[in-house]
Amino acid sequence: MTIKVLGLHHHALRSGPDALSAGKLHEFYAEVLGMPCAPLVPGDSPGQEALYALDLGEQGRIHLDPSGPLLALTVADLALARAELERRGIAVRRIDDPAAGPGLRLRDPVGNLIELRAPRSISDAADGRLADPLAQSPSRYTRVRGSVMFADMRGFTRISERLNPTEVVPLLNEYFDLLTGIATGHGGTVFSMAGDGLMIGYGVPDEQEDASHRALESAREMLSRFDGLASQWKRRHDVDTGLGIGINTGEVIAGHVGSARFMSYTIVGDTVNVASRLSQRARAGEALFSSEVRRSLGASSHSVPMVELPALQLRGRAAPVEIFCLPASERLDLRPES
Repeated sequence: MTIKVLGLHHHALRSGPDALSAGKLHEFYAEVLGMPCAPLVPGDSPGQEALYALDLGEQGRIHLDPSGPLLALTVADLALARAELERRGIAVRRIDDPAAGPGLRLRDPVGNLIELRAPRSISDAADGRLADPLAQSPSRYTRVRGSVMFADMRGFTRISERLNPTEVVPLLNEYFDLLTGIATGHGGTVFSMAGDGLMIGYGVPDEQEDASHRALESAREMLSRFDGLASQWKRRHDVDTGLGIGINTGEVIAGHVGSARFMSYTIVGDTVNVASRLSQRARAGEALFSSEVRRSLGASSHSVPMVELPALQLRGRAAPVEIFCLPASERLDLRPES
């Protein structure tokens, strides 16, 4: 999903913290560069009297701001923009301006400061009010068909017991860096990282016809490359660990879940629950997936090596679930005893 930018909201240039500095800038842009600048107008926000703007009429404004350069863009839907930024793992924070209303602030890959602003509606502009385009964001969601993967490290509890935190954290960083890189490389979206587990969506929130195939290819690469990482950890720390994966395909709902104090963009639904249960049942070195995944492969299923396993009775399911697994040279049961 791409954020729809409607145009430039305003631009900010670095200025001194006084009217004299602003006056010099106005003289430069209006008289030296010949820009059609109206007389300087002070900033609208209370407590920001030192801010001024070069009024360009219909072309907008250039703010003169002591805090530095900034690019502000008008987007079609501020709530959806926030959801997309969070989905991509881009840090974003809400800002509230008494004059301009709510907005979002973030930085581009090289550190430039960016603001996203909503278009002002005609009715709100007439009486000076601006509707809060972020207020309804919790109710926005997308219903799509996709594949969900859960990946969990086996033996992590024992690692945490044996090693001190300063040794455990670097291992987790190596682990997450490896798996998230593989997931995104196959077109997946990482929705959560908690403890030693990941939840990844394929074809979510933008549908992909080959979502199941992408998930299985990701799983194969994860298992193969994590074996190498686990071998390094064995030599460095004398610990045994492995990776267990569960995959399911079906309808999911993507949207904001939480409260007014804390909210995250995530995916929910029965498809997610089954994928989580399969991951819990997988042994180290094993990727389990449901018959729904196999069916969604269609004609390409013959190109995916798989082994049919006895149906599993999963917690919360009335009927057993038909499952398959990717062939593996070795599987170890490092799951904690229940």
